[in-house]
Amino acid sequence: MDMVVYLILSYLSGAIPFAYVISKIFKKIDIRKCGSGNPGATNVFRVVSKPLGVLTFFLDAMKGFIPVYFASMINPSIYFVLTVAFVTLLGHVFTIFLKFKGGKGVATGCGIFVAFAPIVTLICFMVFALVLFLSKYVALSSITAAISLPICLAFFHYPNIIILFACLVAVLVIVRHIGNIRRIIKGTESKVSDKKNI
Repeated sequence: MDMVVYLILSYLSGAIPFAYVISKIFKKIDIRKCGSGNPGATNVFRVVSKPLGVLTFFLDAMKGFIPVYFASMINPSIYFVLTVAFVTLLGHVFTIFLKFKGGKGVATGCGIFVAFAPIVTLICFMVFALVLFLSKYVALSSITAAISLPICLAFFHYPNIIILFACLVAVLVIVRHIGNIRRIIKGTESKVSDKKNI
């Protein structure tokens, strides 16, 4: 019963729509109706303010980190911890508080893997930063970092189950960015320096 309750709480943790809440509090807008329409840190960064975008990313990461970090205290089984991680990520992507239309999972996924593999997550963040510097596309940077995650985990000899979970997360991130990929190919995707997100 404790594990079931913890899974429910993990989903609810992931489901907290910080982008929506912060935008409402500080600018009194519905972030879903502005910029890209995505209730995530990048849209807050563009539409509301850069500091609040960074704050949103941090909070979205923490809501992924905290349930996974403390999951082993409920049950040390890696399968339970991974289930917590997956449920938390689903909470962010399909939040019950916004009619199951949430963010793209990058910040929350980052927080989750900080709990699993902090060094690998740091490397992937560096990949993100490098691609962002070269391309100016947040979406492309996020996708590249997500793809590099299971590769880095394999390089550092993490258990196969964690690598497989990272592959699942990478696929989810890519699917959530399909629209961005199409716009990048067409040349209509906004860059990080643009004032308005498309």
